[in-house]
Amino acid sequence: MGKAIIFCAPSGAGKTTIVKYLLSELASLKFSISATTRAPRSEVEINGKDYYFLKEEDFHKKLSSEEFYEWQEVYEGTFYGTLKSEVDRIWGENNHVIFDLDVKGALNLKKKLGDQALAVFVKVKDIDTLRQRLSARSTESLENLEKRISKASQEMKLANSFDYILINDELLAAQNEAKKVVQNFLKS
Repeated sequence: MGKAIIFCAPSGAGKTTIVKYLLSELASLKFSISATTRAPRSEVEINGKDYYFLKEEDFHKKLSSEEFYEWQEVYEGTFYGTLKSEVDRIWGENNHVIFDLDVKGALNLKKKLGDQALAVFVKVKDIDTLRQRLSARSTESLENLEKRISKASQEMKLANSFDYILINDELLAAQNEAKKVVQNFLKS
């Protein structure tokens, strides 16, 4: 069975960019596509590549039949989860799995997988940096932006619950550090 690398961060901290970099650099890593009940962000996100976009009813059916390693209602009425079938498929191909999850989902998955998983929290220096990055995306309404910022301040308080804290103030340095940390874990 392979290992699991769990990346987590508040929205806008750069975890997705770092995960994509690691996937391009380390051939043994394969991305675990999460399931969600939210709608795709225009044509940027593709079903089956970025997320499995499920109707809420279908998500709850999968919950009832215990098809998730973990799941969370991340925002009111919006659910995310890690499908067991997705992780088992990756491990079945003799690869290691990498996740891009919210804080609670990451901590729940780490608890389930124990030493088989490395949980990394990506952090920026302050909330203002997150606000600037999220605003620059131009994908959020002002109301959603404020929800994400409020949630981020709570999430940052949980950083010390993770195996490793990666500071992403300068992307190239953060990517190189992430690669080194992941490689060391996979060798252990």
